[in-house]
Amino acid sequence: MSILIINIKELLQVRASHVLKVSGKDMKHLPTIKNAFLLMDNDTIIDYGSMDNCKNITADKTIDAKGKLVLPTWCDSHTHIVYAGNREQEFVDRINGLSYVEIANRGGGILNSAKTLQNTSEEDLYSQSIQRVKNVIKLGTGALEIKSGYGLTVESELKMLRVIKRIKENFPIEIKATFLGAHAFPESFKNNKKGYIDLIINQMLPKIANENLADFMDVFCEKGYFSIEDTDTLLSAGKKHGLVPKIHVNQFNAFGGVALGVKHRALSVDHLEELELEDIEVLKESDTMPLSLPSCSYFLGIPYTPARQLIDAGLPLALATDYNPGSAPSGNMNFVVSTACIKMKMTPEEAINAATINGAYAMGISNEYGSISKGKKANIIITKPVPSYNYLPYAFGENNIETVIIKGRITA
Repeated sequence: MSILIINIKELLQVRASHVLKVSGKDMKHLPTIKNAFLLMDNDTIIDYGSMDNCKNITADKTIDAKGKLVLPTWCDSHTHIVYAGNREQEFVDRINGLSYVEIANRGGGILNSAKTLQNTSEEDLYSQSIQRVKNVIKLGTGALEIKSGYGLTVESELKMLRVIKRIKENFPIEIKATFLGAHAFPESFKNNKKGYIDLIINQMLPKIANENLADFMDVFCEKGYFSIEDTDTLLSAGKKHGLVPKIHVNQFNAFGGVALGVKHRALSVDHLEELELEDIEVLKESDTMPLSLPSCSYFLGIPYTPARQLIDAGLPLALATDYNPGSAPSGNMNFVVSTACIKMKMTPEEAINAATINGAYAMGISNEYGSISKGKKANIIITKPVPSYNYLPYAFGENNIETVIIKGRITA
């Protein structure tokens, strides 16, 4: 089916299809067309431009977007959206003064979620997870990276990845799967960390590769979790099975993880709440995308990624939700964009670029997603009537999305 959107107040993120990311000062530029039209056929953008050039164009369905903005859907490039239950008690524990680390040391945190997930059937896990997926689509997300990592056993990691595969098969939204078995050391391997690393390498990875369950390999490289040496070993093993490296790094400590990610040509280095000058320098020599998760900083009360340092150094930056039950229980990319502007001093243009084209790059899909470009997938947000795109991050408590189109289908 073809869809024609007419009288668009402003069409945002209009780019040539060969632009795969934007960096540095270019992030301050958001290309737009005012009083525009957009034509989609089936799942593809086929034409756009000024309304002056829209004469004689017809489609199966026409949408009048007078007073409204149109932009590409958000690309959420870091989520843990497949999980069981919740961790609301830990939320109260933090209010009462316990830190994230203290909660983890008491058996909370990742191990808490792993225990719950291990006792949840695959069908129940799928049922819980698709409700979250449906909700984030309504909030304008058109592409999702989803990690495992709450299984921490062979059976439960495979269960998570099979659920992710089912979501990919049953929903039009673009899904990329990441194997994050190296999220924490299970209690049973507390005193045998090498044994768990061997389990990942010798049992989990071959089975994941055999069933083609993952695109990426991630490791939580952090003090008290996986060391630089552990992470190096694990990412090397993942690459032997065709898994592209990603890395959780610099969330609480900066100790060389960014350089390790660059060494492995990681697609993205994620978190970066703590950042050293040498991290910025090593990123300048790479194609690795720095990725920030402001909802996590907001929820835990930890520092925000120093976006200005990264962008002013000429680097790109992507934004994602980190949707998970413990440190960021929200998949609202609109809140992420607002928080980046309010707390990280990113301009609206920078934040929108970071949440669309650069988010797509951090998932390896910016050749098809993340901008309004001929030949790219028809993943579109139509806003409610708003004064300008500055209003989107400004009105952080409002839902200003009216319609979401995923691969040419009106889904919300």
